Amino acid sequence: MCPAVALLAAVAVVAVITAAPAQAAGEATIEIISKSGVHAFAVELATNEDERSRGLMFRKQLPDGHGMLFDFEQDRPVAFWMHNTYISLDMIFITGDGHILRIAESTEPLSDRLIPSGGPVRAVLEVIAGTARKVGIAPGDRVTGSIFGGRR
Repeated sequence: MCPAVALLAAVAVVAVITAAPAQAAGEATIEIISKSGVHAFAVELATNEDERSRGLMFRKQLPDGHGMLFDFEQDRPVAFWMHNTYISLDMIFITGDGHILRIAESTEPLSDRLIPSGGPVRAVLEVIAGTARKVGIAPGDRVTGSIFGGRR
């Protein structure tokens, strides 16, 4: 293969990889226990830097009851943005002991404005905008799942 054709093929592969929405490596189910009941979410797990950096970028939809859980493996302050994210999300910031610290509701698509955790958190759950209000999820509610331990 001539160098020019090889270069074009490589560029085409990179373009396809960067344009397609990435899927996180793992999946799990988590539950949020609130005053309104227990709410289960099927989540994609973002557990490494590449997965956390890409998140839900380039997605055009996210079904109710689904989301992405960003695991930072230890509590620390984090900040998110909506760069290249086309759908509005609720960001649920969760401490290592499984309590919701803060919720950023209905984030602005495509915004580069930083959305801080408001303190150290182990994980962030992103779900479709309006979910927290619709099902009654609030700061202080408990989250269960493999990284937070079982239901208490």
